[in-house]
Amino acid sequence: MSITWTTPITGQPQTGLTSPTYTTISDTAPPGNPGKQVAVSALGGTQTGVTTHTVASPFTLNFTRPANLRVLGVPNPVTGVVANIPKNTYKLITRKGVTPLAGQAIQVCTITTYIDVPAGSDTADPANIRAALSAHFGSLVQQSAGFGDLTINGVL
Repeated sequence: MSITWTTPITGQPQTGLTSPTYTTISDTAPPGNPGKQVAVSALGGTQTGVTTHTVASPFTLNFTRPANLRVLGVPNPVTGVVANIPKNTYKLITRKGVTPLAGQAIQVCTITTYIDVPAGSDTADPANIRAALSAHFGSLVQQSAGFGDLTINGVL
């Protein structure tokens, strides 16, 4: 299975947002970015002051993978050790236009999750990769509102 967004995306709890949803449309990823991208075209729930995607104020989500996937090298014939284990880096990048101060130009808030998977572990240990992802995304969901509050008030 590959990355396929269903629309709308159900947003997670955040202070001041009630039942947030994000209707998306397919978009073209930026040049040099081998990924799948969507733009937020409509909002659901109560999200006072939130804007959808425009040229001047982007609201996009982009999954990327390496342009050339790397594989595990050959073990040393004497020691049996693979000296250099490359990593395949996968990313989810969310870009959202925000206003730093009334009357000022919109700036882009960027949220990036990097996933570095050692080559070969996709075959030798997929269960532990999936467990790491499950815990990672689960903690983001569990702490969604707290993480949002942290970015606003700086209290960890």
